[in-house]
Amino acid sequence: MSKTEEREVGEAEARLSTAPVEEGAPDSAGGPAIGVIGWLRWFWRQLTSMRVALILLFLLSLGSIPGSLIPQNSVDTMKVDAFKERHEVLTPVYEKLQLFDVYSSVWFSAIYILLFISLIGCIVPRSRQFVGQLRGLPPGAPRRLTRLPAHTTWRTRAEPEEVREAALALLKKRRFRARTAEDAVAAEKGYLREAGNLVFHVSLIVILVAFAVGVLFKSEGGKLVVEGDGFSNTLTQYDDFKSGSLFSPDELVPFSFTLDSFTGTYEKSGPQRGTPRTFEAAVTWSQGDGRERKSVIEVNKPLDVEGTKVYLLEHGYAPVVTIRDGRGKVVSSEAVPLLPIDANVSSTGAIKVMDGYRDKNGKKDQLGFAAFFVPTYGGENSGQMFSQFPGLEYPALSLGAFRGSLGVDAGLPQNVYQLDTSKMEQFKDADGNRLTERLLPGETMELPDGAGSITFEKEVKEWASFQISQQPGNGWALTGAIAAIAGLAGSLFIQRRRIWVRAVRGADGVTVVEMAGLGRSESAKLPEELAELAATLHAQAPTAPEPVEVPAEGSEK
Repeated sequence: MSKTEEREVGEAEARLSTAPVEEGAPDSAGGPAIGVIGWLRWFWRQLTSMRVALILLFLLSLGSIPGSLIPQNSVDTMKVDAFKERHEVLTPVYEKLQLFDVYSSVWFSAIYILLFISLIGCIVPRSRQFVGQLRGLPPGAPRRLTRLPAHTTWRTRAEPEEVREAALALLKKRRFRARTAEDAVAAEKGYLREAGNLVFHVSLIVILVAFAVGVLFKSEGGKLVVEGDGFSNTLTQYDDFKSGSLFSPDELVPFSFTLDSFTGTYEKSGPQRGTPRTFEAAVTWSQGDGRERKSVIEVNKPLDVEGTKVYLLEHGYAPVVTIRDGRGKVVSSEAVPLLPIDANVSSTGAIKVMDGYRDKNGKKDQLGFAAFFVPTYGGENSGQMFSQFPGLEYPALSLGAFRGSLGVDAGLPQNVYQLDTSKMEQFKDADGNRLTERLLPGETMELPDGAGSITFEKEVKEWASFQISQQPGNGWALTGAIAAIAGLAGSLFIQRRRIWVRAVRGADGVTVVEMAGLGRSESAKLPEELAELAATLHAQAPTAPEPVEVPAEGSEK
């Protein structure tokens, strides 16, 4: 192949790409221009290059991994607190790296903003050049079509003009953009490949914008509800609440619900014994109209109230206990939710009596009980207490009793599930040992010196924790994700290619037809498509028979 032909093929191949051409880019030898403007221009080109955009996208995906593996404050603060208690060495490191708040961290936000700018910088020039190529015409045919990777040729009796007209009609029928250029027909197809590429990148921007809107305007809170109790969607009702910087409490959707019952079932035999099978929270809810509705909330099947979703997160048990003071007066009778600590729902917590308690002499005091509960008691006569099964089959409650200051009078916030015994004294039994006792339903623990009693009633309620979330950008994020998948599929599976058909009259008066195709990448599809087009065109302009040579008279046979 001559240098001229190589240049023609190279130019035709280069024009198959719709990637933006950098104008004024420094060459590799000279580097960027000297000066602040030159460095800024170089930095902008690097930031808006497709390579950097892909690197930032990879870093964003990589940065999301800790948010999936490490408990997040925005999802469940109780899990975060439990993680901190179990990992005292890692906690300071994770806090400095903001790994408990990944999606609102400085480093994640920096990657996010840089990716947003990079995508904008990639899309704008690429779209401008793509529109320019759409408005342009297919390029003319190279001088020697037989030099292209996929080609064919034959001779026909049809006139060159008839062949070109038939080729033009055929290619347009196959949805090629085609035109006649001098003695050849030029056609191209596969622009949806670049359109899909642009849709993919625009969809990423939509997803990023939706994510930003969700972070700025979101509201998210948690609430633990015991069977029979309810929740109203106001700030004061939340156990914990977090929102975006642009969120207003007036945007909370007015609704309320009551937890009628919680149903949890487990596999009772075999190797899967104890595996959860059903988690359902039956609720009665209403909006401003006051009309009550029944719904069942399951894991990954939230209750949706005008865009606010109520997710079921966890569940546990709340044994009902009755506490009497030294004079026999009931000072507390309620279900006390305890937090599970293992797969068999062994649970711990605190029972606190802050007001209303008086000892036998009528003196005001405060009581506290460290509670350990198992739904299916195991370890009897072994000195140990553990749960054999997560279902409520043989409940037992172990209590340690304290008296003194609970530390709530100082006005400092406390964890309601933990007992601060720094200013309390544990009750002692008759032998002078610390008073602890295991109770079965209906049994009572008597406090020494007429200090009162605590009874484990024959009722154990269940509780469920809910996450009430309002994410305004979810719909846009879903739309962007679907469009991104569609655009990526188009950019991967649609092939950009060009077809040329040249028809000229040969020296002997017979028309010579040449067909060739050129794709942006090597693919078996292009030769197959060219063969199909050639077969269709050949039916309209069949091969001319070769002339038969007649021997001259007197010549030897």
